Amino acid sequence: MSGHSKWATIKHKKAATDARRGQAFSRLIKEVTVAARTAGGDPNSNPRLRTAIAAARAENMPADNIDRAIKRGTGQIPGLVIEEITFEGYGPGGVAILVETASDNRTRTVNELRHIFSKWGGNLGENGSVSWMFNRKAYVMVPREAIDEDALTDLVLEAGAEDLREDGSSWEITGPPACLEPVKQALAACGVTPATAEISLIPQNTVRLEGSQAQQMLRLLDALEEHDDVQHVYANFDIAEKEIEAAMAAS
Repeated sequence: MSGHSKWATIKHKKAATDARRGQAFSRLIKEVTVAARTAGGDPNSNPRLRTAIAAARAENMPADNIDRAIKRGTGQIPGLVIEEITFEGYGPGGVAILVETASDNRTRTVNELRHIFSKWGGNLGENGSVSWMFNRKAYVMVPREAIDEDALTDLVLEAGAEDLREDGSSWEITGPPACLEPVKQALAACGVTPATAEISLIPQNTVRLEGSQAQQMLRLLDALEEHDDVQHVYANFDIAEKEIEAAMAAS
């Protein structure tokens, strides 16, 4: 259902903690700053900022860093103007890709992302070329061994989720964005910690990739994820979990 989310989860498990945390801090600081600039610095009246602060705290970001990011967003502290830009394009096998960025230099970001797409067998598209293929939903991934299927089904449906399905070693839960917090709270009450819990863009359908196309797609995603301006990447590929793990082990 959400190949990129599974790829990201496996990658982060294998990544060096310090390196991943440094990259996560940079992205979260941008998200806090943009959220504060967009709708104000009070998390009680700004749901996006509230979510960004919670994510930053989950990564153990110091409170001073969060406070400075908020103040940059509201203009209390001077700093570079960060612009949100969403790119749409295609990867190997015709996979649809959405890239959400936060940049202080649009021209630089466009040129660098165009180069990354081209290098790994993809290309940038026009606005609207692939966004229609995705729906914004709550997305939660739970390890299969963490909870029984029947118990999980009752729990998440009562919390407002729409769908639960098995995908390899995980349960994938989706629903309207408003159900994210109730699902997380219901899981926490049962002592279950999700591997992923976020508002995501879920593809309406997927493209199955194998062999060289799958490997090229994963290299493209890796290059996009490593770019400093990239906040989120969404793609509608379907690659077997064993193939993703093999690619991560070889990298």
